[in-house]
Amino acid sequence: MSDYPLIADHGMIGDLQTAALVSNEGVVDWWCTPRFDSPSVFASLLDHERGGSFQVTADRDAVEDVRSTQLYLPDTAVLLTRFLSQRGVGELVDFMPVDESAPPTDRHRLVRAVRGIRGRTPFTLACRPRFDYGRGTHTLELISEHAAVFRADGLELHLQSTAPITLQAEGNDIVARFTLDAGQDAAVELTSARLGGPAPGRPDVGAIRADFEACRGFWYSWLQGCTYRGRWQQMVHRSAITLKLLTYAPTGAPIAAATMGLPEELGGERNWDYRFTWVRDASLSVHALISLGFTREALAFRRWLRRRLDAGGTANGEPLQIMYRVDGEPHLTEETLGHLRGYRGSAPVRAGNAAADQIQLDIYGEAAFALAQVDDPGAIDGWRALARVIDWLSDHWDRPDEGIWETRGGRHNFTFSRLMCWVAFDRAIRMATAYARPANLSRWIETRDAIFNQIVDRGWHPKRHAFVQHYDTDVLDASLLLMPIVGFMGPSDPAWQSTLDAMRDELVSDSLVYRYNPETSPDGLAGGEGTFSLCSFLYVAAMAQSGHVDEARYAFDKALTYANHVGLFAEEICESGEQLGNFPQAFTHIALIEAAVSLDTELDRLGR
Repeated sequence: MSDYPLIADHGMIGDLQTAALVSNEGVVDWWCTPRFDSPSVFASLLDHERGGSFQVTADRDAVEDVRSTQLYLPDTAVLLTRFLSQRGVGELVDFMPVDESAPPTDRHRLVRAVRGIRGRTPFTLACRPRFDYGRGTHTLELISEHAAVFRADGLELHLQSTAPITLQAEGNDIVARFTLDAGQDAAVELTSARLGGPAPGRPDVGAIRADFEACRGFWYSWLQGCTYRGRWQQMVHRSAITLKLLTYAPTGAPIAAATMGLPEELGGERNWDYRFTWVRDASLSVHALISLGFTREALAFRRWLRRRLDAGGTANGEPLQIMYRVDGEPHLTEETLGHLRGYRGSAPVRAGNAAADQIQLDIYGEAAFALAQVDDPGAIDGWRALARVIDWLSDHWDRPDEGIWETRGGRHNFTFSRLMCWVAFDRAIRMATAYARPANLSRWIETRDAIFNQIVDRGWHPKRHAFVQHYDTDVLDASLLLMPIVGFMGPSDPAWQSTLDAMRDELVSDSLVYRYNPETSPDGLAGGEGTFSLCSFLYVAAMAQSGHVDEARYAFDKALTYANHVGLFAEEICESGEQLGNFPQAFTHIALIEAAVSLDTELDRLGR
């Protein structure tokens, strides 16, 4: 399994329609095009032999003592991988040119610029695409020593190089070896395009340098809109850029993660596809960006959400499905890719997500939570669409569902689902009152109060002295860390304080937090999982707001040490400290921002 880099050994680049992972050895081992949720062309992260990859790396056959480092250019999504040896230092710069206003397109450019920094550095290149998750076949046309085209059903990849990179065919793949002296530049570009479309122009070093400057300038300009001036600017900026990279610009739809199939437990079956837009994750992503001053993203998401409401009810009778493809398509049929062995043997690898058919009542609360932060409730038709959902929810909130964690062990009366239903009514009431919008306020208030009383009466476990996962269990659940954050109860309330104490005793390990204990709360799946990084950062925010500021700051600083070398987080952390799950995960970076903002607020209040 040494052929598989650690999940954390990657940076991410993207153009707001697709994204690629680049290992700290200079290997693109994950890329789907033309969209985030398209089939992969490089997926060696899921199968080293069958998945396909694109490497530009120091030639270790020529130089044995090479070590590599990786970093982002500050405040950008431009990734640098540096190769250092006794013979010299070389540098690889990876980026994707960004046009935020571009319509959905099949044409995407992955630019890989190489430079000699000191001495002489020998490099090796190997481009081995494997279309359709490694199931497809392709042909290769070597047009010249600097141009080649890979073709498969409906898609082609144009590989072009500058001197001194001379492309050579190796079967249906391309390889090259070249050496750069200090100050010498070269580059390769890989462009995806519709089959039979126009070929891209041949790149030159000057044009690539201009593309690099434009890409860097885009991220500098975008980040100027950030209003965060707190103590953790570097990590907050990186999280904001990550959330932006995970947003499909043509529709404004954020996805949950760039990858699929990466395990929550090595060798286990909890390997899901996260390349879709969850209403919950997207709403909280927008909430986080709004808190940093990025309101344009909120307006784009509101338009996307409005279109989902206008499309009518779902097959199961709900106004909203819990997740969609980035263009709003609701069909996410789950299939098992049995030909892929999975990351370090973690199978099955799944594409699509059957959880799309689940009922999760909390999504209405997260959507209202995000929309309530926008300065106005939008056009009157948009308000009426939201009001219809709240009216519908008045009749349908009191039902069992699958809950936030998408368990496959049956429906329950989850406390978190009720909590977020309360949020849906609370925020809708606030918006209707603040903006004098037509609403059945008396009914909404009555329903909001009924949900509150039910949670207090049935979600509270007197023997545990805590709010619990659902009404028929004594199991704790870290999703309830949102209780004070959304304003359901004051952070100093004795009931909340004792709930926080119970979570600290049972779910927290070295500042990291488990979602729940699957041994005491069967979720329909075999095996276990690591600590959930979303919950770890929500724990920091909840502690800060609950008066445990010193403890919260210590927990935050410790949790940040689990970030990878470029500040990114996957979904979970296992007992060894290794990152597991899909990567990078938006949920984690959302909660990191929430934790930083909450801590800053409390530290400022205390004058520290």
